[in-house]
Amino acid sequence: MIKSMTGYGKGEAAHEGGRFVVEVRCVNHRYGEVTVKLPRVLLQFENEIKKRVGERLVRGKIDVFIQVENAVALGVPTANLPLARGYLKAFQSIGEALGLHGEVDLALVAAQRDVVTVAAEAEATLEEMPQELTSALEDALRRVDEMRLFEGESLYADFQRRRETLTQLIAQVAARAPQVVAEYGQRLKERIAQLLGDASLPEERLVQEIAVMADKCDVTEELVRLESHLRQFDETLAKSEPVGRKLDFLLQEINREVNTIGSKGNDAQMAALVVELKAELEKIREQVQNIE
Repeated sequence: MIKSMTGYGKGEAAHEGGRFVVEVRCVNHRYGEVTVKLPRVLLQFENEIKKRVGERLVRGKIDVFIQVENAVALGVPTANLPLARGYLKAFQSIGEALGLHGEVDLALVAAQRDVVTVAAEAEATLEEMPQELTSALEDALRRVDEMRLFEGESLYADFQRRRETLTQLIAQVAARAPQVVAEYGQRLKERIAQLLGDASLPEERLVQEIAVMADKCDVTEELVRLESHLRQFDETLAKSEPVGRKLDFLLQEINREVNTIGSKGNDAQMAALVVELKAELEKIREQVQNIE
């Protein structure tokens, strides 16, 4: 079953003195791009995390956010006193400038970025990625995959409905094509009769002219190729592997055949059918951009 490229998942796992929290967010992207944001103490595992994510999520722009709550076990909390004094002075200056009263409390200063950090004393001892972090990451990826699969099922249902519409429109094109030549022949005869009056054009010359028109309007090859491309589209949709790029390519080929039919049609009804076909194909193309 096809999968969407859009998804979100969160995983958590307890660790000595703290907890790993992993969030994975994925949106549409032409290729597979993984970005990982994590605490400094875990930076050495960035490539391993990217590899694990890339194995599960092949296509999309994927952002991985990793936090370590109460991370005492992974390092020693350290106060940046010069930075804290700077924040305190800044807040006091703001109060004086704006005529605001009140003390600047410890909680406000300590909450500022990098005032309290966790020194990576334990970094050297983390020779391999903690099992709890691996568990949280896998849990988040599993939830992302579930969401992508669920959305993929909705997309598949929409494709099936639009595929049926395409089938009906193509059948109308195939039925209309012979009528275009017949009506052209009739109009040609009537026009010649108006121009020549009692005189007549040799029948073989008239047949020859109609034959030329029939050859120009013949869309048999385009209809055969169109049916072949649509069959491949159906087969590709049924696969469980990432198929977004192939579907996009097939849609380009389908659209090319429809354009050719439109240029050969030389008929108002055919032109209207081609417009409807292109409108449906554009809707499908927009949806395909969200498939892994």
